[in-house]
Order: sequence, then structure tokens, then C-alpha cells
Amino acid sequence: MTTTSTRRLPALTPDQAQGRARELLGDIVERHGSAGEMVSTMANSPAMIEGYLSLSRAMKRVKIPRALSEKLSLAVQEWIGCGTCREAHEAAGRAAGLSGPDIALARQGTSTDPREAALIGLALKVLAEPSALGDADVAEVRAHGWSDRVVAEVVGLVSLNLLTGAFNLLAGIQPDAGKESGEGDEEGS
Repeated sequence: MTTTSTRRLPALTPDQAQGRARELLGDIVERHGSAGEMVSTMANSPAMIEGYLSLSRAMKRVKIPRALSEKLSLAVQEWIGCGTCREAHEAAGRAAGLSGPDIALARQGTSTDPREAALIGLALKVLAEPSALGDADVAEVRAHGWSDRVVAEVVGLVSLNLLTGAFNLLAGIQPDAGKESGEGDEEGS
């Protein structure tokens, strides 16, 4: 649930959406019963909803283990400041087996596992300092046993999280004050 006073863009129904957005949103609603607030709001732009859905589906095929993927997302969303995405990734992380301390450490940008901490650190540098990335950054994660495929996929996961977090913040899709929730959008955030 979100606070209506901060809402800047409306969530649309398939009947309200235009062009390709109508088609995509209608398909999601037909398959799942609803599209979730973020996706329904992305339907204001056919390009936005299509781009998001394509990237989201592609990132579901990464080789990064699901629990670690959620740790990366939690670290990135903590930095971005999107409460809606953070709540969704906390719930997804719990479903993937993360404990409360795992989630807390991920939100701080680290892990008790040095191998995971290296990948989380890379994700945060991709988000916050991409122009500072260099040979040493790639060498460090490779030294922890991560493949080039995983290194490349970190950029995709960070990009997806930046897209959803920034969109939710711009649209005003944020949790109600004082509400604890694990609700997320149907297609993810």
C-alpha cells in the first residue's frame, strides 16, 4: 500500500493504457489477476513498461544464486532509497532463505561471506561510481571465483534495481509511514 498524498503518476488499468502498454498490461492482468502498482503505473509509457518487463524477465536467467541476487538488490535499493523496492526484496530474500542478519548486512552493503561481499561491493560501485571501475575491480571478484558471466550480470541487476527504484520514487510509489510489508509487484521490483 502506498501513501496517496505523494502519488505523482497514476496507476492505469488495461482500458486506460494506450498502444503496446494496453496489450502488455492486459496480458499481465489476464495471467495473474493484477499487475501490481509499479507495473500499472509504468503503463503510462509503452516504452517504459515494455523495457522494464523485458529486462526483468532477462535478469531472472542470471547465474547469480537467488539469495545472493536479493542481497545485491537490497544493497542497491538501500543506496537508492526506495522503500517499496527494499520491502519487496526483503520479502523475496526471506523466501530465498535469508535471515534477518543476512538482510541487515546486505542493506549495509556487505555479507559475512567474503566472496559475496566482493560481489555486493562491485554492485554498489557499478551504481555509485561507474566511471571509477577498473581492472582491479574485475580482478578482485574473479579472485573470489566469480565468472565473467556473473560480473557482467551484476550490471544488469544493478540497472534493473536503478530502474525500479528511481521509477517508484519519481512516481511517488512508497510505503505508508509505519507500515511493515513484504508486498511487491507481480513482475518484481
